[in-house]
Amino acid sequence: MSTRRPKASDAAPPDMTVRVGCRLVYEAPLPTPILLLIRPRLERPHRILREKLSIPSVRKSDAARDANGNITHRWTLPPGRTTIVHDALVEISSRPDNFEPKTHSVPVAELSLDILRYTLPSRYCDSDKMLRFAATQFGHLINGIDRVIAICNWTHRNIRYVTCSGRPDLSASEVMARGYGVCRDFAHVAIALCRAVNLPARYVSGHMPDIGFRDAGGAMDFHAYFEVYLEHQWRPFDARFNIPRIGRIKISHGLDAVDGSFATTYGEAQLTFFEVWAYQVKPGTVSLGDPIDLSKRLDGTPRIRFR
Repeated sequence: MSTRRPKASDAAPPDMTVRVGCRLVYEAPLPTPILLLIRPRLERPHRILREKLSIPSVRKSDAARDANGNITHRWTLPPGRTTIVHDALVEISSRPDNFEPKTHSVPVAELSLDILRYTLPSRYCDSDKMLRFAATQFGHLINGIDRVIAICNWTHRNIRYVTCSGRPDLSASEVMARGYGVCRDFAHVAIALCRAVNLPARYVSGHMPDIGFRDAGGAMDFHAYFEVYLEHQWRPFDARFNIPRIGRIKISHGLDAVDGSFATTYGEAQLTFFEVWAYQVKPGTVSLGDPIDLSKRLDGTPRIRFR
């Protein structure tokens, strides 16, 4: 995060409503197995009011939790054109990301095995290639939160955000070398640097509306950020925006983007249309399945509007 440090506070009850969802259109020449990871996790601080997942099929999709506890739907795309729609109304808190100003990291010797895995290199977070650099840049910082803030600041200042520049084959070290990327690249770089200094860090994919911030324009998309394990709690950080934000709605978490892909197909199916929405609405004015009408959104401006 930036050097601005929000005052720590207890979790607040939800007091805003956000509509989130996506529309995916696939063209498949043959029956094609697919894994979908597009439903929000059922956990605080958000609360799902209503939710609908539409998958055209003779039979229902098989829903299960993956190894990371994410809600995954397994299904087979039929030949031809298929439209998949997820739509949800979610209650969130109006309080922004916050953290203790003197939050310490947990000694490696005290980390459980399920947490310890997040200190190791992974496909996109090749922290083993950054050990010397991370030690030089951040090794002098003792407090855990100071290290994470410094890593976020470095990533935010040295990686340039370029729309549509994402590539599925780039690791964190390669993103650092080229100097630009999209939100998933920012997350991978920050995660790898955290792991290089023995801070457990994991990749997060989800929705983030523009509450309290002006809409930058362009199509909405899923957002990637990361979480660091400090004081025996997972805490969110975002090297892309690098300032506290309101309304994060987590869909998935895992080692890196491999665990957070919204869809994985096993065949030649092509994604021909992709639409995502995440915007604040007034309760009672929007129903699931309604057309996406951004004239009804309450966010997208510096002014924060409540119910």
